[in-house]
Amino acid sequence: MSKPNMNRRNLLKAAAAGAVAAPLAMTSTAALATTNLRMQTYWGREASDIFSSFGDDVRTASDGSLRVRHFTGSSLVPDAEMFQAVSRGTIDMCQGYAGYWPGQLDIAGIESGLPGAWTNHDEAQYVYRTKGLIDLVREAYAEHNVHYLGPIMGGPFDLLTKQPVNSLDDLKNMRIRATPAIARILQQFDIPTVFLPGSELYVGLSTGTIDGVIYAGTNEYVGMKLFEVANHYTSIGMVYPGYCDQILVNMDVWKKMTDEERKVIELAYEKHAAHMHTWMVSGSIDAGATGHFVMNSLPPEDSARLRKAAEVIWEDEAAKSDRNKKAIDILKESAKATGRA
Repeated sequence: MSKPNMNRRNLLKAAAAGAVAAPLAMTSTAALATTNLRMQTYWGREASDIFSSFGDDVRTASDGSLRVRHFTGSSLVPDAEMFQAVSRGTIDMCQGYAGYWPGQLDIAGIESGLPGAWTNHDEAQYVYRTKGLIDLVREAYAEHNVHYLGPIMGGPFDLLTKQPVNSLDDLKNMRIRATPAIARILQQFDIPTVFLPGSELYVGLSTGTIDGVIYAGTNEYVGMKLFEVANHYTSIGMVYPGYCDQILVNMDVWKKMTDEERKVIELAYEKHAAHMHTWMVSGSIDAGATGHFVMNSLPPEDSARLRKAAEVIWEDEAAKSDRNKKAIDILKESAKATGRA
């Protein structure tokens, strides 16, 4: 085994059970039959190295008892159907975005990152980890035979269009790809919207099916080569981190794992989540300086109008279930504590 793999394994083992106890804790997994896990994400090849690292961490830390095979967006099932596919066991795991399945899970809209929910990464983690949003989300997924590992915070969440945008009024003659929650906000300003999964954005822009997207930041737009068909980037100032992925595991698969194997997956997820967030943020800084984009931002008053319009979304989400009301109360408490309410 190569030295880099030994370093990775030792690091994760030490985190799992302590530097002294780890070798004893993990050796039991070596004798187990290998479990192969099929994991799909909506990401394309632009993120392959990151998912390869996740798979390497899982394999080496479990002494080969767990192996994750990564599939890019829509390779096995449509991206919007990954949640149900994990629930049924059609695939074992996924890294998805709950904005794809708001009608299937009561808390999906809140989990994925409501406009105005947080203004920085630390506040988002505070809402999830300290105030307990993660417990409510995990409870909701468990009702569908899915184990929710935790959130993966994205980076910027801004607008990319084929034509320049200087105000919200400029968008009234464009068709913008948006998730359902964002679409409801834009529609309050008579802005036409349509939903397309990430894997279809390039074709949608190049064929004129859509005129712009609100999907991510410059890093992702470069990785997906969207700048080839739309190069006007506009910061909209609604929420940051602008979206929230997650890793889901089929509950039957999760329960069959040993305690050590589950710890390996949990620790690999934590490292992966930090890796992806850093990649998205730093990559967006670098990508913004490539010259691929004409950079702009909405006037502050327009960004404020978007955030104000999002308030109706919060109340609608709270009305869906008692669980959602608890989640929205957490967001309101955070907003009040940070002086935003």
